[in-house]
Amino acid sequence: MLGLAVISCTDYPKLETTVPYKVVKGTIVLDTPAREPGQQSALGMTAEPIETVRIGLVGLGGRGYSALDRLTYVEGVQIKAICDIYPEKLKRGNEYLASRNLPAAAEYSGEEGYKALCERDDIDLVYICTSWLAHVPVSLYALEHGKHVACEVPSMLNVKDCWDIINTSEKTRKHFMMLENCCYDFFELTTLNMAQKGLFGEVYHVEGAYIHNLNPFWEGYQDNWRLDYNSKFRGDNYPTHGVGPICQVLNIHRGDKMNYLVAMDTKPLMGAAKAKENMGIDYFADGDHTVSLIRTELGHQIEVHHNVYAPRPYSRMHQLTGTQGFANKYPASQLAFAPDFEDFVSREKFDSLMVQYKHPVTAEYEVKAREVGGHGGMDYIMDCRLIYCLRNGLPLDMDVYDAAEWCCISELSRISIEAGSMPVQVPDFTRGDWNKVQGVHHAMVTGPNNP
Repeated sequence: MLGLAVISCTDYPKLETTVPYKVVKGTIVLDTPAREPGQQSALGMTAEPIETVRIGLVGLGGRGYSALDRLTYVEGVQIKAICDIYPEKLKRGNEYLASRNLPAAAEYSGEEGYKALCERDDIDLVYICTSWLAHVPVSLYALEHGKHVACEVPSMLNVKDCWDIINTSEKTRKHFMMLENCCYDFFELTTLNMAQKGLFGEVYHVEGAYIHNLNPFWEGYQDNWRLDYNSKFRGDNYPTHGVGPICQVLNIHRGDKMNYLVAMDTKPLMGAAKAKENMGIDYFADGDHTVSLIRTELGHQIEVHHNVYAPRPYSRMHQLTGTQGFANKYPASQLAFAPDFEDFVSREKFDSLMVQYKHPVTAEYEVKAREVGGHGGMDYIMDCRLIYCLRNGLPLDMDVYDAAEWCCISELSRISIEAGSMPVQVPDFTRGDWNKVQGVHHAMVTGPNNP
C-alpha cells in the first residue's frame, strides 16, 4: 500500500492525498513544491550525444522480454546488463541474445538487483519493464546514479511520484521518458500530423481510453499484482494509452495546459468478482468504468475512459473533434471534414489521406517496424526514436512533464471521485513554463521538425 498523507479540510471531508491540498473556490488544489536551488527546467533538455547507447534492462517479464527482442534490432544499441527478481528469466534473456549472436549481458537478480545494475559505469540508459510498484524506486535510483531512464507505463502512480521524478530529472539533467507506445501508432501519428497541418481546424474536444477486457490475462500478472493494485485504488489506474496521443494533439505544456479534472465511476462489479475469485478478497476499490473530464487553459476538453473488466471490444477511442474535421480510431478508423461532417470520407479517400499525411517518423521506420513488430510496430518506432534522440543529443519526443501530466490522472481521478466528483486542479508540473514552447516537435538532426 502506498503511503498517503491525510489532510483535513474545513470545506470538505478529509481526503487522502499524497501531497497536501487546500480547497479554493470549490476546487481541490494540491500544493506545488518550489523548484530547489540547482534545479533547472527540463523543457527542451538535451544531453551529450551517445554514439552507442549502452542499456541496462530491468524486468524480463512479458513486456521486458519483448523490449529485449526489439532493442536488438535498433541501430546503435548494446545490451550491457539485464535484471529480474527471478534468475531463470535472466537465463532466458541471455539465451535469446546468444541466438542473435550478441554478447551476453551481465545478470542481476533479487529484489534490489537493480541497484548494482544502476551503479555500473558502462550503462547510459536504464530501461524499466517491472510491475508498477517498482517503477518509481528503480527510476529514481537510476537517475541519481547518472543514467537516462525509459520506463514502462504508468511510470508514476500518484502526484508525489510525479514531483519526485521531475525534481530528480531536473537536478541530474538526465532524461526521463515514459514508454508510451500508443503515441507512435500509425493512425495516431498521422492524425497528429493532420492536426498540425490544420486539417481539423481548431481541435477543441478529444477523447481517449483504455478499454481492454483483461479477464483472459489476470493470471499472467505475477502474484496478481495488477488486480491487487486495483483492489486498493479507485480511479483511472491506467490512463496514459488513451490520454498521451490526444494531449500531443492539444500541445499540452507546449502552448496549452490541463487546468482541472472531474471524474466519476460505476460501482465495482466484474472487477470485484474477479478479485474474489482470484484472491479471495471481499473489498474492491476500483469501479468497473471510470470517466474523467479535463478542461484546458485554452478552453478545450479532454475525456478519458478506463475499463479493464467488461467483456467488450478493445478501444482507445482516439477521437478528435475540430472546427473543420473529425477523426475516430475505434471501432473503425474514419475521417470526416467540413462541410460534410455527417458523412465519413470514402475508404479510397481515407487511404489517400493516410498516405498524403503520413508522419515523417512513420515514413522513416514503418517498413522495419512492421517486420520487427511490437503492437503492430509502434513499440519499435518508439524505441528507435528514443535511441535516435540520445545518439544525436536531441530533446526527446516525450519529456518528464508529459509523463507526469498523463500519470497524475490516476490520483486526481480518485480524489475527485471520493469528493463526490468535485473539481481537482491539475498541477502545472512545468512550474509556469507551459507556454514557453509552442507545439509538439519530433526533433531531427537537421533541426526541429514540426510536420
